[in-house]
Amino acid sequence: MQQISATSTTIVTGQIGFAWQQLKAPLIVPVLQAMVVLCLAMSTMLFVERVYMGIVLVFLKLFGRKPEKRYKWEPMKDDVELGNSAYPMVLIQIPMYNEKEVYQLSIGAACGLSWPSDRIVIQVLDDSTDHTIKSMVEQECQRWASKGINIKYEIRDNRNGYKAGALKEGMKHSYVKQCDYVAIFDADFQPEPDFLWRTIPFLVNNPDIALVQARWKFVNADECLMTRMQEMSLDYHFKVEQEVGSSTYAFFGFNGTAGVWRISAINEAGGWKDRTTVEDMDLAVRASLKGWKFVYVGDLKVKNELPSTFKAYRYQQHRWSCGPANLFKKMAMEIIRNRKVTLWKKLYVIYSFFFVRKIVAHIVTFVFYCVVLPSTVFVPDVQVPKWGAVYIPSIITLLNAVGTPRSLHLVMFWILFENVMSLHRTKATFIGLLEAGRVNEWVVTEKLGDALKTKLGAKAPKKPRIRIGERLHLLELGVGAYLFFCGCYDMAFGANRYFIFLFLQCIAFFVAGFGYIGTIVPSS
Repeated sequence: MQQISATSTTIVTGQIGFAWQQLKAPLIVPVLQAMVVLCLAMSTMLFVERVYMGIVLVFLKLFGRKPEKRYKWEPMKDDVELGNSAYPMVLIQIPMYNEKEVYQLSIGAACGLSWPSDRIVIQVLDDSTDHTIKSMVEQECQRWASKGINIKYEIRDNRNGYKAGALKEGMKHSYVKQCDYVAIFDADFQPEPDFLWRTIPFLVNNPDIALVQARWKFVNADECLMTRMQEMSLDYHFKVEQEVGSSTYAFFGFNGTAGVWRISAINEAGGWKDRTTVEDMDLAVRASLKGWKFVYVGDLKVKNELPSTFKAYRYQQHRWSCGPANLFKKMAMEIIRNRKVTLWKKLYVIYSFFFVRKIVAHIVTFVFYCVVLPSTVFVPDVQVPKWGAVYIPSIITLLNAVGTPRSLHLVMFWILFENVMSLHRTKATFIGLLEAGRVNEWVVTEKLGDALKTKLGAKAPKKPRIRIGERLHLLELGVGAYLFFCGCYDMAFGANRYFIFLFLQCIAFFVAGFGYIGTIVPSS
């Protein structure tokens, strides 16, 4: 029986080998070679984009081209005759949804803004479905109102349009007509008291500016390794991408929070729209096509919280990757046909802002490093040049890492983590481009505030109850198994020594797949 079984196995193995040899030359090799060429082209595009932004940033640093020097900026001054009416009326919008852990922080920070009390309106847009939380938020608003703060608690009977719908409804109230500008802060954002004094002058003194965007500062960056990795990626976005876009083309994507808009610019652009999950980027692109300019103030930082659970981060990255791809599909022709902005600005928005950063960057990271490169170990006829496999990725990584010098020693972890997340970003990008199933999915990013510290600070908490279904992530485990198989084959038969990278990367996928990443929140 054992001989028959061994013989059968040998026959099956031989048949698989024969079929592989028959398919390899006419089909596998040409397809894989084409994929390598395509991925190298995308890598080169990304490389050129990163180097270009690096050069522009160096120029900006050397010549000190700060926003205050590029645009007219004068501090707001008292006027004896006009009194407080010399100051523009400012609306503060705080959209929130079941924000039990952070609602007090955001409302308190907004109420603490230094600005003439009769020239500011704070609007809390509460879409909470939890009645207990709703009651708590309303009581907090009443508490500040009793102190003389002009604060409005606004609710609606549905969640249509999610955040975009809430902001749109908020703009319909009669008192908003008195306001010139609107500052928007998500529920976990805590602006410093001087935020308006530093941003409003740009809008007052420059009638062509529609938006002033501040930088994000992460209060929980040191909470776990995953938040450190996020800090590296977002620091590059704010310190390089936003800075370059603001300085060269006066355009960048509004981050949805920690920014001040000219209300007339919002209205001229068509107001808030909920056709994608990136309503902030949608408004920014439409306003830019109307000829409005944006200013990014990198020295002005607003404290906020990074998602520290893997589940919350995956949902956030799905929205941040799917939404831009979907918006690109909807707006590409509108951008091309626009006659109000220059050809170079249109090229920048379509090619650099959307195509390279929002589509190519996600796809090439996963397809090249987690699919195509590992597959070449089975097909020695297909070679990836060293400049494409090593040099270009290394330079791109170093250019990204310089944004967060304190985390340079973690760059290897960042590479492996980004490759894991590229799986979800690539999937979300294709969903957005094809307008497939989860294209309009909106899951509010969970914020923990001080909840985790409170739970862990209590007396010896019980071991967290973990549900297997919540802990296991089959996509990550599947890719990890594939990379492990490729690594074993390369170690046994290959000549490129790819197995070193493949084994490290498969470990990263397994760690994520088994849920050992991010903060684990005790359930009791």
